[in-house]
Amino acid sequence: MNLGVLMDGERSSRLDVDSRGLNYGDGLFETILIEQGQPVWWGEHFARLRRGALALGMQLPDADGLLGEVCALAQGHERAVLKLCLVRDGAGRGYAPAPGARSQRILSLHLAPLLPMAQYRDGIEVRWCSMQWSQQPRLAGIKHLNRLENVLARAECEQAGVAEGLVCDSSGQVVSATGANLFVQRRGKLFTPPLRESGIAGVCRDWILSRMHVEIRELYPVEVLRAEAVFLSNCVRGIMPVKRIEQRQFRVTPLLAGLMAQLWHEVPALTPLPETVV
Repeated sequence: MNLGVLMDGERSSRLDVDSRGLNYGDGLFETILIEQGQPVWWGEHFARLRRGALALGMQLPDADGLLGEVCALAQGHERAVLKLCLVRDGAGRGYAPAPGARSQRILSLHLAPLLPMAQYRDGIEVRWCSMQWSQQPRLAGIKHLNRLENVLARAECEQAGVAEGLVCDSSGQVVSATGANLFVQRRGKLFTPPLRESGIAGVCRDWILSRMHVEIRELYPVEVLRAEAVFLSNCVRGIMPVKRIEQRQFRVTPLLAGLMAQLWHEVPALTPLPETVV
């Protein structure tokens, strides 16, 4: 269920069957948390959108005009999630894009997920996915519309009844979760995968990298399982501790607890819901 849709600034939800986004996944997207009618981390989201447009050779909309449309759709909503899609314009069959094709703007507003404190106090359970991420350096890091791998990986988690799954690439290196970036703590140090070949460079990941000393290097499953703490980052859910990967249990270390507290202080929109006192 969506709370509203804007297509090229107009209230409409009609999508052309010839859309290159629908037929080829030819486009980009951002998932943006809305708090009190305003987008959280807007500058960071637009910067990644710019990187993606450059990588795909797409036209980038005017930043101020796009922000105006985002705020117009989000106005009056205390808390929501906005999905912003840029789709390369074009019609008919054929993979080749038209030179200089404009980018269609599709904005949709949705209910925001709840952030129960128990998940952040105790952590979430994850599993290893059998699905592997493809390796494609030209697309690594950006949020393009081709997400069938994520769909299949998340389906594994749903069938197993766990909140998230960790995914490796074809070389066996751990890249990320199905919808979040991965960090591990070992001997008091933080590590995260490099995302040179696959994966998405998340906005919350960038926030952590700007506040903490993190070594970016290849990680393999055995190293993750030897960690003192494992956590995921996502721009809508924040920093999520992992309590279990199948049979291996982890704890929320003082370093991790302090990092979560800092995030909630700097980005109050990501603060979990207080627990109900019975």
